[in-house]
Amino acid sequence: MTVTETLNEGLKRGYTIDIPAADLDAKVNEKLLEAQPDVEMKGFRKGKVPMALLKKQFGDRVMGEALQETIDGAMSKHFEESGDRPAMQPEMKMEGEDWKPGDDVKVNVSYETLPEIPDVDMKKIKLERMVVKADKKDVDEALSNLAESAQNFEDRKKGSKSKDGDQVVIDFLGKVDGEAFDGGAAEDYPLVLGSNSFIPGFEEQLVGAKAGDDVEVKVDFPAEYQAEHLAGKAAVFECKIKAVKEPKAAKLDDELAKQFGAEDLKALTAQVEERLEAEYTGASRAVMKRKLLDELDKLVKFELPPSLVDAEAGQIAHQLWHEENPEVEGHDHPEIETTDEHKTLAERRVRLGLLLAELGQKNEIEVTDAEMTQAIMNQARQYRGQEREFFEFVQKNQQMQQQMRAPIFEDKVVDFVFELAEVKDKTVKKADLEKAVEALDDDAA
Repeated sequence: MTVTETLNEGLKRGYTIDIPAADLDAKVNEKLLEAQPDVEMKGFRKGKVPMALLKKQFGDRVMGEALQETIDGAMSKHFEESGDRPAMQPEMKMEGEDWKPGDDVKVNVSYETLPEIPDVDMKKIKLERMVVKADKKDVDEALSNLAESAQNFEDRKKGSKSKDGDQVVIDFLGKVDGEAFDGGAAEDYPLVLGSNSFIPGFEEQLVGAKAGDDVEVKVDFPAEYQAEHLAGKAAVFECKIKAVKEPKAAKLDDELAKQFGAEDLKALTAQVEERLEAEYTGASRAVMKRKLLDELDKLVKFELPPSLVDAEAGQIAHQLWHEENPEVEGHDHPEIETTDEHKTLAERRVRLGLLLAELGQKNEIEVTDAEMTQAIMNQARQYRGQEREFFEFVQKNQQMQQQMRAPIFEDKVVDFVFELAEVKDKTVKKADLEKAVEALDDDAA
């Protein structure tokens, strides 16, 4: 077997692999001999089927396996000797449409190799870390929001009309075509107007009602309503307003603190301050990460594999199209063309991705099993009641694991570079940090 180079231009590589028929036949015989002791066939004892019959029965299938193993072995040896790292799966094409067993085999192989990544002196990179302290005003605002979220409802003055945001306590009976239906009745039901917990149009008709009023609410069930016998039907709900209550924020005291798991108000205040500063730290890190990537993008230039750039540009175009057309799900849409803007952004992402991957590999940065487990558990919380199934799905899905591992790996490499770079802290106001974060959204990369 021989491997001959046919193309070496930039990152493009081409080779032909010539496999003599005798070598391939020997490989087939070797595999058949290996399997012969376990083969059972009618008319023969186990392991005693003649080689000629084995070859006739299984030769074509074994020939395919032998050919694939031979090519894979040749390519592995080639990559080991050349140092090439293919950017994507190599393209392989066998010559000769009329090939038949006994003929020599010629396979054309082409791929793009990953480029050599130049070294970067990370110590020359200068970064600024925005530091924001949680001031009393921010802490008080956060505590007030907690109190509002734990709000109570108190009876309005007698004769007061209900407003959006109020709670009305009602008895109701729903009817379709004059007949009551299952699940359409309740007593002393506390309904917050504007919560959208009932079907569209229901809550709005109770705004302005007073305690003691009888209100006839007329609505149409949505066409896609989960109960098929009600979907699209017109309904009338006879409602008795028993009380109208206005929202009252809970008092900021030790009792409220205990509702949120704190020992007292002082401890809750400390927790809120700590949480706010953790949020500021996370936002500051995101801003500094963008600045780092911008610096690396300026410092490092190298040739990029066109196949990777094209694939990334296509993915960017597809993602942006769906963001602009959220009503379209799946892939049932016109072909999405990539623009120069998509390609420019793709080049940046590919360049930085290859650079960070190289930095991680050279410095032996890895995602640990514990980090992966934690990431899977965090994501599994989104599937309440199905956490175990999600965990098992990820364990069996290599592609999903890679999607989850990639951002963890990138963040670990970025943190490694932060340690090497010259980083200066700068105390700023919350508004300055918010403005910097907004700029990230405006110029996503």
